[in-house]
This record gives sequence, structure tokens and C-alpha cells, in this order.
Amino acid sequence: MKKYLLKRIGVSIVTLLAILLILFCMLEFMPGSPFNDEKLTADQVAVLNAKYGLDKPTIVRFGNYIKNMLTGDFGVSYTISKNTPISTLLQSRLPISIRIGGQAVLLGTLIGLILGIIAALKHNTIWDTLTTIISVLGVSLPSYVFALLLSYSLGFKLKWFPLLYAVDSPLNSSVLPTVALCMFTVATIARFTRTEMLEVLGSDYMLLAESKGISGPQLIIKHALRNALIPIITVLAPLIVGLMTGSLVIEKIFSIPGIGSLLVTAIQSNDYNVIIALSFIYSAMYIGIILVVDILYGVIDPRIRLAKGDGNE
Repeated sequence: MKKYLLKRIGVSIVTLLAILLILFCMLEFMPGSPFNDEKLTADQVAVLNAKYGLDKPTIVRFGNYIKNMLTGDFGVSYTISKNTPISTLLQSRLPISIRIGGQAVLLGTLIGLILGIIAALKHNTIWDTLTTIISVLGVSLPSYVFALLLSYSLGFKLKWFPLLYAVDSPLNSSVLPTVALCMFTVATIARFTRTEMLEVLGSDYMLLAESKGISGPQLIIKHALRNALIPIITVLAPLIVGLMTGSLVIEKIFSIPGIGSLLVTAIQSNDYNVIIALSFIYSAMYIGIILVVDILYGVIDPRIRLAKGDGNE
């Protein structure tokens, strides 16, 4: 297992370096530059390129960027907030996106698991039908539709929650965006939990567990749900990254100062350092989550852990 983890970590590092190199090459061939102000002369643009090292070959800039990144230096913003370190821009925005996304993941996963388990246990009943309807609506309707409905009903009409995000009231003002974001996760997890639980409940080892006198919550959680979790975790992994790195539409609707809007602004203004830093963070989180999922496979199912151990011998 240890050799397997070291191998995966090594592959992850190489993958991140490859992603950074591809980003550098793509930005190199993009039209325009960070200095598109018509008031700037060609000589002034050349001076700015020399100041920020943009006149150097791509491979040299790539090497310098990797060296600086290892010390936590992602460079400075060229246009969004001139000469402001990227770490300063992310310091206030990244925690907000991660917190709201994390809340959406936890809430969506919990509700989805409960609905999926109920639907499987109450198969072909009204509860199963209701869960199916919720799943279809959650997958079919975009998150901004739920956001607008929640804003109008709970925010504007009932005035239970603020319509816009407030930095001085982060918990209360993050309720509506969290619920809007979690709906797709609820629908996806409920659908997969129902399908996997139905398959597990009809298996031979469940009949064996029941014959041993195991019943109630112990039978459902320890035997049925545990064996159904592997495909559910596989589906959940990319959802976690997508939610925790921010949703542009949700951030716009609720005026959330997260990293989603920052990324779009950086792309529009060709702010290379901001684009690369955010893309790197997204990639690192995705690869990190996938690595955690691989570890959870071995925790949930000992057979996978044994198979990996055999493969490394």
C-alpha cells in the first residue's frame, strides 16, 4: 500500500508539472497580451514585458515560475490589481469559495445518502417515486434556477436570509448559495445510492448477514451502505472539486467574492499569472481528491487494499 501511495504521489507531481507546461504553452499562443491598453506605445509595452520577464523564452519563464512557486510565490497580477501578489488576491477569495463549496458537498452528500437509502428500502413506493422526482429535477435544472427560486421565496418574500452575500455575516448569507449549489449533488448521490443499495440488498452476502441475526441500522449501515459506497465516492470526487473551486453563476447571483469570478476576469484581461495560479489550484485539488478517493477505496473495501499489496510485491 505504501509503495502504491508513493507511486501515485509521484505520478500526481509529474501530472501537475505537465499541466503547468501546457498552460504556459497555451497562454503563449493566445492572441493579445496583458498590456492591451491602446494608450501604450510599442516601446512602453516592450518595457513592461521586460519588467515582468515576459520577453524571455517560454521554457525559461516556466523554470522560473516553478522555482518561485515552490516558495509559495505565484507572481503578481498584471491588470486586475497591478503588482498585487497573487497570494494576496487569493487570500480573501479562496476560503470563501472553499467554505461555501464544502458546505454544499456535506449537505448534498448527507441528504442524497438519506434519500437514496430510503428509496432503496421503500422500493416501488411513494417514497421511491418522490426520490426519483427530486433526482430528475436536481439533475435537469441548473443551479442558477434553484438560486433564483430560493432568492425570491426565502430571501425576497419571507426575508429569512439576505439576498446578497455579506462578509460580516458569512454564515447566514451563505445559506441560500449553499442550498442552490448542493441540489445537483443531492440528485446525483441519491440516484447512485438508490441503484447501488438495491443491488447490494439483493446480494447473497446480505442474506447471509440476515441469517446470522444482523438486522436494523447495523445491517443497513455496516453491510449494505459500506459495500455501496465505492461507486458513490467515485462519482462524488469530481463534484467536490467543482463545488469547492466556486461556481461563477452562483457567485454572480449572490455577489460572492470567490475565485470563480476572479478566473473569468483574469481570462478576459489576459492576466496570465492569475489564470495559471487558479488553474494550478484547481488541478492540484482535483488530483488530491482523486488520491484521497484511492485511499478510501482501501479503507472501505479491504479486498482492494490486499490486491494493491499483492501487485507491489
